Amino acid sequence: MSISELFAVSIEFDQSHLFFPRIIHWLLAIMLVLIVLTQGLPYLREVHSGRRTLPFAGGPFDGLRFFGTLALTVGYFIAMQTVGERYPNAGYGFLFTSIPYMFALSALYLHERDVRHLSMAALNALLAPIIAWYVLAEIFYITLP
Repeated sequence: MSISELFAVSIEFDQSHLFFPRIIHWLLAIMLVLIVLTQGLPYLREVHSGRRTLPFAGGPFDGLRFFGTLALTVGYFIAMQTVGERYPNAGYGFLFTSIPYMFALSALYLHERDVRHLSMAALNALLAPIIAWYVLAEIFYITLP
């Protein structure tokens, strides 16, 4: 085996779009382990000894927003997959599901749900996904679900 064969990379075309995400996933996993080992364990020791408290344990828990965000996000990804399969390789799964998701999430976090605030949330929910879809899908030709 020569040195040039040692550094040769062969990737099948139907798997080529997964090459860099896999590298990024492994790097993120390694960094997470390093952060937990160097920062998390000493912090948890201090919490256990009573010298520190958990930052999220002291304030009130907003269950509606927490569980609402979880439910909306899970529904968003399921709907995106379903719509994306109906319109393959066009990015419509992203576009058609991001608009109602962004509006519902914005409405969930609004403190005042009057016409002005809801219309601003609707405008943002309409424009942001359209602009993101146009830039990613039409200008950079990045495939979206």
